[in-house]
Amino acid sequence: MPHGLIPTTREIPGEKPAPRPPNPAAGLKRPVGIHSTGLYVPPRVVTNEELTRTLDTSDAWITSRTGIRERRFLEPGMATSDMSIEAARQALSRGGVAPAELDAVVLTTFTPDQPLPSTALMVKQALGAHRAIPLDLTQAACSGGIYALLVAAHLLQNDSYSRILVIGADAGSRATDPQDRGTRVFLGDAAGAVLLGPGAPGFGLLSWDTGDELSYDVEIPAGGSRRPAGQEAAGGRDQYLKMLGKSVWNMATGRLPHSIRQTALRAGVELDEVRYFLLHQANLNIINEAMQSLGVPAERAPTTVGRFGNTAAASMFTVLHEAMAGGVRHGDLLMMSGIGAGFLWGSACFRYDGRG
Repeated sequence: MPHGLIPTTREIPGEKPAPRPPNPAAGLKRPVGIHSTGLYVPPRVVTNEELTRTLDTSDAWITSRTGIRERRFLEPGMATSDMSIEAARQALSRGGVAPAELDAVVLTTFTPDQPLPSTALMVKQALGAHRAIPLDLTQAACSGGIYALLVAAHLLQNDSYSRILVIGADAGSRATDPQDRGTRVFLGDAAGAVLLGPGAPGFGLLSWDTGDELSYDVEIPAGGSRRPAGQEAAGGRDQYLKMLGKSVWNMATGRLPHSIRQTALRAGVELDEVRYFLLHQANLNIINEAMQSLGVPAERAPTTVGRFGNTAAASMFTVLHEAMAGGVRHGDLLMMSGIGAGFLWGSACFRYDGRG
């Protein structure tokens, strides 16, 4: 199978969004809102200076190109499920919901504990969410948060579902090559959780947009059915994440602004009405470039990337959690947007209901 990036079309400055399509949220018979959030980051802080001891890089190089000053690495013996359980417990406690009341646990990650059994099932079992169905979304990578939220929102259209826990978690430190400065400096470990449930008319999920374009410019070549993990793969270090930074830059700075514009258009809102832009925390320079393209002040895009690095599926949930804890008010518009390996990208617009 040929590898390499399929040609892309970057967004043209000043390009107008396509004519307004029907608002997809109008097809939701039940509004879906964010009830609470949780966040877990490992205690171990890994600074740029620590990485320079084993990698041919410098703190100045890392900071200028990524905006990352430090990240968190999971302790030996711990796994993605352990982080997920801690974030989940926080979200449930904040939402006043007992695990036994959950109808589903949707977990998105590209670093599951192991290929089988289900990581979502491990989390469900540990929480005591006995009647919840466990669902794993395993290959959406950094865009997994958006896709998991959309899956949960559609499950909530069933009258028998009223509480769904969405978890985005990744142990990126376990997927990056300790000898590769091109990936090692970027990724950190974290888990974020979001409790979703029915909302009030006019609030909750207003609109969304998704897109995809097949590329192997961000990949883990070995470990699947095409190239099973083994000595040959390990010799080429192909069990680790490979990434072409220029392709990521081009896709992220082109696709994310366009997706955000489409989502705002479908919600019937203007960008200057959005209080928080909760973007995938891949790279501070990408975030700033995307906000400049949108014509929106960068301070309306809170960041965690400098402290946590790129936490992949947890990424958007880290900024959502901190925004929720730090001042989201009733009626605020929140725009979430992310892009991940695949390439897969998406955005979702929520109006927060702070009355319940």
